[in-house]
Amino acid sequence: MNDYAVITDSSCDLPADLAEELELTVLPLSLNLAGKEYYNYLDGHEISFEDFYQNIREGKACTTSAVNMEAFVQAMEPILQSGKDVLCIAFSSGLSNTYNAAKLACEELAPKYPERKVYAVDTLCASLGEGLLVYLAVQEKRRGKSIDELRGWLENTKLHLCHWFTVEDLNHLKRGGRISAATALIGTMLSIKPVLHVDDEGHLINMGKVRGRRASLLALVDHMEETAVDPASQTVFISHGDCLEDARFVEQEVRRRFGVQNVRINYVGPVIGAHSGPGTIALFFLGTHR
Repeated sequence: MNDYAVITDSSCDLPADLAEELELTVLPLSLNLAGKEYYNYLDGHEISFEDFYQNIREGKACTTSAVNMEAFVQAMEPILQSGKDVLCIAFSSGLSNTYNAAKLACEELAPKYPERKVYAVDTLCASLGEGLLVYLAVQEKRRGKSIDELRGWLENTKLHLCHWFTVEDLNHLKRGGRISAATALIGTMLSIKPVLHVDDEGHLINMGKVRGRRASLLALVDHMEETAVDPASQTVFISHGDCLEDARFVEQEVRRRFGVQNVRINYVGPVIGAHSGPGTIALFFLGTHR
């Protein structure tokens, strides 16, 4: 069986030490914050998570950019030249052009290396939802799945990767076009919090609303109760927009209600956080459906 490498992008929001332990090649997306360009590295060495969120709280403008095709080619080609195949597990095509760039890179490289396999998979996932799918995929790789078997596993599993999240400040969703200005204004006045998820097409969808922060956090866990498959045996990921205590509250609820043993918490990285804002909390797990 030919060996192969797994590539992903920084929208996976995995902790840097975990990505290293998983032997991942991680390509960074980029952001322009207050007129300055940064790469979104998992270890935050160009801009720390704390500094990023402080800038966002101060109202500084931020835009984000996908990984381009050339960056994927530059990352993939040395791996192919070394005799390994490549499997790229990419950020949702419903939210970014990153997957399309990876796919184009595969199409460019495949004729040059006909003896090699080079694949890109559209996760239709975001943040630690993408990260959890990558994490689980590497476990399958280590159990002996071939690149073709793992690609099939990813396609069969990705629509069971559940994303449930809420935000603290509705104005970030308003700026991203997710809700109207009137909805943001009224929701802020009444302390209305949206409950959202990522759908089967990889888009952010508003699924409901509750009143108050605590209720919104509990709603995430309620959705897990509705669809999670054997939750006690799962690894569950939680991401947060610089609000660790709220993430720990959700963790405690998940452990208490379902007996979950393995929970990993990390920041929502700058590329996702630029659109969701400080105070975002997201819960990721495997379910019967999204």
